[in-house]
Amino acid sequence: MKIVACNSNLPLAEAVATELGMPLCNVTVRRFADMEVFVEIHENVRGEDVFVVQSTCTPTNDNLMELLIMLDALRRGSARRITAVMPYFGYARQDRKSGPRTPISAKLVANLLVEAGANRVLTLDLHAMQIQGFFDIPVDNLYAAPLFVRDIKERYGDRDLMIVSPDVGGVVRARQLAQRLNTDLAIIDKRRERAGVSEVMNVIGDVKGRHCLLVDDIVDSGGSLCNAAQAIASNGAASVGAYVTHGVLTGSAVERISNSCIEMLTLTDSIKATESVTAAANIRQITIAGLLARAMRAVSDESSVSSLFD
Repeated sequence: MKIVACNSNLPLAEAVATELGMPLCNVTVRRFADMEVFVEIHENVRGEDVFVVQSTCTPTNDNLMELLIMLDALRRGSARRITAVMPYFGYARQDRKSGPRTPISAKLVANLLVEAGANRVLTLDLHAMQIQGFFDIPVDNLYAAPLFVRDIKERYGDRDLMIVSPDVGGVVRARQLAQRLNTDLAIIDKRRERAGVSEVMNVIGDVKGRHCLLVDDIVDSGGSLCNAAQAIASNGAASVGAYVTHGVLTGSAVERISNSCIEMLTLTDSIKATESVTAAANIRQITIAGLLARAMRAVSDESSVSSLFD
């Protein structure tokens, strides 16, 4: 078993390697003067079970090309099996045709990964579960919910909690977390006027006096999350926090969240924290290194991955 890291999230890859008690594979990932990606593997991978850790987050296309070229290099180096470990799967929100003459980019990415040499994909909280069906190779979709449940119990103890879905589309995810915590569920009914802008319309559920936790898979501009938090606070919630798997946080998202009524936004480290995220008083990360390490070990040992969530 060997672990290869590209450049998108080296701290996470190093933490995973530490959890597994092995060093990262000695590789070079660099740019030529014209910004073409070049990779070189400095040790033998013939017949090895290789895991490539790379989130395809911002800069999405650069990180995707690094991953594809690394997969190609490993395939040409005769690795026995190559698993693309993608904690954050970029392009996952383009999982269907949004209108006439538009692409299904998530399917294209799936095709590219397989063609480049991936034999398996390991990811976390896919935005759209049907993306697993875009592949003709095994896809293991891990869940951050057990990590969130553990953290919520440690931070909030016996407070009167309520889990809140920021939109109707996230109800299944939020309900599962509420069931694990044996607490109630509320839903935000919103209307999106245009991309990147949302208007909170109504809070379905009695949040008055409750410590409310918004749950989602991705926070991007932060507009939906902050509007939802404000709606909850306006309806009498005792406090508002949030648990989100992937902190994409584009544009002025960090500033928007810092100035919001969200007491604490908890993210995973599927995407490397920027300086502004690290400096924000109400944003924190919890690590998925242990979860990824256990899943990678299970894959390598040909044992059950789903048992991690039993």
